[in-house]
Amino acid sequence: MQTQEEMESTVMELIIHAGEARSSAMQALQEARQHHWHEADALLESAREAARNAHKIQTALIGADEGCGKIPVNLIMVHAQDHLMNAMLCRDLVEELIYLHREMHELVKKHTH
Repeated sequence: MQTQEEMESTVMELIIHAGEARSSAMQALQEARQHHWHEADALLESAREAARNAHKIQTALIGADEGCGKIPVNLIMVHAQDHLMNAMLCRDLVEELIYLHREMHELVKKHTH
């Protein structure tokens, strides 16, 4: 069982990774709007990796709790979970938006040439 200080550090790490995932996804969308596909793809991969890291922490916390309330749920824990879920949703939506940007770009190129 982690100490309170270790638990706070773990939760902050989850928040940091989730924030990185969301930030990278939004940056990927900005790159896609400029038709910088390589940069957008790299940023999406960074978002996926950050989300994986956050998800590993979440999975470890769930495992440590064993469904028995062993992990205290406080406002910072709820905040961390919110960050992770928002980051994952953001990444999923950004991937779809980038796909649409690519399709539109290809259609415009096809009809203007």
